[in-house]
Amino acid sequence: MKSYRKELWFEISQRRSFTCITPTVRTYVEESRVKEGLLLCNTMHITASVFINDNETGLHNDFEKWLEKLAPEKPYNQYQHNGYEDNADAHLKRTIMGREVVIAITNGKLDLGPWEEIFYGEFDGKRRKRVLVKIIGE
Repeated sequence: MKSYRKELWFEISQRRSFTCITPTVRTYVEESRVKEGLLLCNTMHITASVFINDNETGLHNDFEKWLEKLAPEKPYNQYQHNGYEDNADAHLKRTIMGREVVIAITNGKLDLGPWEEIFYGEFDGKRRKRVLVKIIGE
């Protein structure tokens, strides 16, 4: 069995954003030369997310509004966690959106549905963060 590991690094200039990482992950699958296997893609930070959904701006705006209703950034003093930091909302948003995705690799390609794309979701930006991509298979 083959094993392949790569890291993606991000430094998002604003507090929150969604970045499509599918093209980069596809490149990693090709580099791995795995024809049949699994890909794990997970954020290594507790205020960011990796998830699969449609690559549509309106939907991303809907995510932002929905998440802000569920876990509003301000007022900061509404959260016990906020003392030294002001990112309790980012921890909650990450929990809602998820930590990782696992995707089948079939015939050397990501086995995604017709509209599925992989995204990095940033909820507490302005600092360097990473995403792990791990591929195993034959």
